[in-house]
Amino acid sequence: MSRFNHRPPFAFSLGLSAVLALFAVCTPALAQGVSAQQQATADKVAEAGIPLSELAANAPDSYTVKRGDTLWDISKLFLKSPWRWPELWGMNKAAVRNPHLIYPGQILVLERTADGKAVLRMGRQVGGPGSAGAEAGVTKLSPSIRAEPLTLGAIASVPMHLIGPFLTDAVVFDGNELESAPRVVATQAGRMLVSKGEVAYVRGDVDAARNWQMFRTPKPLRDPQTGRVLGYEARHVGVAEVIRRGEATAGTGLGSGGKDLVVPHSIRVTSLREEADVGVRLAPLPARDTEAFAPHSPNASVEGRVVSIYGDGQVAGQNQIVAINRGAQDGMERGHVLALWAKGGIKRDSTTGDRATLAIPDERHGTLFVFRVFERVSYALILQAEQPVQAGDRFSQP
Repeated sequence: MSRFNHRPPFAFSLGLSAVLALFAVCTPALAQGVSAQQQATADKVAEAGIPLSELAANAPDSYTVKRGDTLWDISKLFLKSPWRWPELWGMNKAAVRNPHLIYPGQILVLERTADGKAVLRMGRQVGGPGSAGAEAGVTKLSPSIRAEPLTLGAIASVPMHLIGPFLTDAVVFDGNELESAPRVVATQAGRMLVSKGEVAYVRGDVDAARNWQMFRTPKPLRDPQTGRVLGYEARHVGVAEVIRRGEATAGTGLGSGGKDLVVPHSIRVTSLREEADVGVRLAPLPARDTEAFAPHSPNASVEGRVVSIYGDGQVAGQNQIVAINRGAQDGMERGHVLALWAKGGIKRDSTTGDRATLAIPDERHGTLFVFRVFERVSYALILQAEQPVQAGDRFSQP
């Protein structure tokens, strides 16, 4: 679609009709990915405004959106709690329909009113100090109108390059379905491993799809609190496509013993995350999840434990993936923001003779962002952590 700008000869502040074009594009009244509760929060804030006490300590007077920014980054600039983005949206949502589309180049201006409230507005500078018609200390803004595809150039809610691959690669099965799934039984020329672009051979029913994910034998994920198996995590190996169907052929060829010869299906490996060998299992490749992420706090109190670190590590830090022991059945949603806690433990007071036993309280030290939800397990990105994260660590609502 085309782009066009219209700048009238006068300057004025354009009420966040796009802040959040931060957030601007016309979609149905309830934007995709925005829950009814978030809509209600925005409605309430739009009426009451934001108390200055809810702003971040160093909230800037203005900010220009840059490529590489995320909604999370911008929310942190203006608010104490970045997951409370509906409050930012609610500052002026009269003309805003989709709070997920924010574009580089937009200027966000924070206004503090006399009644102790904050308003966020958006616009473009008309001129700097000393320019014709400019008043000292006044930033003049003019509206900017654009027409373009809905997601063209829009910044992401969270760092998508960190979680993008896991939207299909990280899989938890309710049972051990891969036990009976199609499997690689041979490689070309008897090689131990198969590389990208090479052909391998598969037995099993491959009629369900053309493109398949390859997995290692899944491992059970056990709840650190109860010991119950929550699901089976399958380690993603790569992706392959079926290029030729096999068949059972009657024959008495060498070594056949008069039995039917089985001609396996042929697949070509199209991508690899790690080495693929004989025995890896196949599952249909799902469509990539493209629904917008909306960071938000759980509606109700929630508490749980980290089940495991994705991959081979025993501990994890910022920008790594963990599995947690709460899923859809527990009300977990994609976009939920959770607080990480460091266990306090029991210590002795060595400064006095009574040697009192001290119960050191847990301390909050990090933040999780839930991006993929299964029935009893979810995957979350560690957005921030002051200490190493390991299985058994506690999380709660922020």
